[in-house]
Amino acid sequence: MTTLPPSEFTLRFDRDPVLIVRVAGDLDYDTSDDLLEAVIEHLTAAPAPLRDVRLDFSELTWIDSSGLSALLMIHRRASAVGATLHLDNRPDVLERMLHLTNVLDHLTGPPSGVRDARHGRAAVEEDDGITGAGAT
Repeated sequence: MTTLPPSEFTLRFDRDPVLIVRVAGDLDYDTSDDLLEAVIEHLTAAPAPLRDVRLDFSELTWIDSSGLSALLMIHRRASAVGATLHLDNRPDVLERMLHLTNVLDHLTGPPSGVRDARHGRAAVEEDDGITGAGAT
């Protein structure tokens, strides 16, 4: 059996007027921290809050659970500054991961606490009051 070497992981950034991150190669245990740290650095170094963070996956070759975890953390950090995360040019391997784990809508939805321009108030999820063990 022939083992292929892993794809080279690279990140390219553009920032005008939104943060665009082009992800190439395998997003896995060995590389997910690199993506997370780089995006957080760009989010915190912004002179003005970013409205959008676009991750371009057109050159992504693989993603594992560590890569998915990094995407969830990026979403959390982007939401904290009021930015919306976009997952652009998703290859089949990423589509399968997002659908199997049912996180696509969560990752690409508007950041929590963002002002609802139509109603002039903060958009907040409804709390049904159910708590405790077994609550879903």
